[in-house]
Amino acid sequence: MIKYAVIFLVISVIAGAVGFTGVSALARRISLLLFGLFFLGFLLLIGFAMLVDQAVTAP
Repeated sequence: MIKYAVIFLVISVIAGAVGFTGVSALARRISLLLFGLFFLGFLLLIGFAMLVDQAVTAP
């Protein structure tokens, strides 16, 4: 998922440099959405790992 976020970010930068502002804005929005989903999933996995660690190490 992070790979697609980076791809859309590169598309956004290139489209902005060429002058396609509509395409650039759409690619930027998609990139931010994908990165946000990736980051949220990452935080959930970290939280789940902490819960499992506490459950395993508890006496």
